[in-house]
Amino acid sequence: MQQSFLMNGGDGPHSYRNNSHFQRQDINVSRTMIEEAIAKKLDVMCFSSNPFRLADLGCSVGPNTFIAMQHIVEAVERKYLAQGLKSEMPEFQVFFNDHVGNDFNTLFASLPTERRYFACGVPGSFHGRLFPESSIHFMFSSHALHWLSKVPEELLDKNSPAWNRGRIHYTSGPEEVSHAYAAQFERDMEIFLSARAKELVVGGMIVFLIPALPNGIPASQNPYCVMFDLLGASLMDMAKEGLISEAQVDSFNLPIHVASPEQMTEMVDRNECLTIERMELVDSRSKLVGPINGKECAMCLRAGLEGIFTQHFGSGIIDQLFDRLSKQIMESSHQLESGNKEGTLLFVVLRRK
Repeated sequence: MQQSFLMNGGDGPHSYRNNSHFQRQDINVSRTMIEEAIAKKLDVMCFSSNPFRLADLGCSVGPNTFIAMQHIVEAVERKYLAQGLKSEMPEFQVFFNDHVGNDFNTLFASLPTERRYFACGVPGSFHGRLFPESSIHFMFSSHALHWLSKVPEELLDKNSPAWNRGRIHYTSGPEEVSHAYAAQFERDMEIFLSARAKELVVGGMIVFLIPALPNGIPASQNPYCVMFDLLGASLMDMAKEGLISEAQVDSFNLPIHVASPEQMTEMVDRNECLTIERMELVDSRSKLVGPINGKECAMCLRAGLEGIFTQHFGSGIIDQLFDRLSKQIMESSHQLESGNKEGTLLFVVLRRK
């Protein structure tokens, strides 16, 4: 059974809307790459239908999705003009997709008034079909595909070698835990890619940005994974202090997998309808100005993870948990800043055969 993992809605101090600037930075870093993919690889001459349909999968509540959609619409318009198709310029329709529990009210209340597209919402999991066959021309997803559809069942079985006792992620866990996460990710991606291949028109394109790990590099050198480990350590400290029980920690695992380019390539190669047009690791951290800010990082993680922690541990520990995380991030800032320099974000362009 699939689970829903939701970002913090609304417009409050802990909302995803007000604490997603790191994700927005990644979208801006990849903007030129997206424009190049559209200019060089998107064959608009083969599209006969109007309107031109786009989808953002895992859109959350904004404003990042609006920035990305506007960039893509403008790039497609330039493509039509470059090919002398001004008279055939289509209208644009954008489908904003996320889980049914997503705060679509906040999303649509903040739609840009000057947008050059018609907007609609599509509630549902992207780990399955969302659109009619051959109906979408361009799909986009940012910081969403690393979420698993569910926690691997082996992690909760005390008799399994993959029982993840005392940890909430695979970062510092035994090999069996990593394998369970990887297997679940591969099952999810197979379903995701199969659904998208059916929904894209021939020649259509999907671009996604996903937290990643260079081939052969351990998770302990990835800043996302290090922070997940710090969260787990904070929870264990709270268990030792009697604020929660160790059994609660043992039965909790973050449903997040950080893939490598090699793993992603294998998944796409299994799908006979999609081809890789570009796959590249990007070091978005190189654009950061100044040292790591523990409070800023903790707020960003809280906006994305508070819901899942509250479901399991209750709301009473949340403030203290992320306050502790903020301090631990500062204490581990050297480790976070000195990790692998090859890139922490995977930029992928796929085209429908």
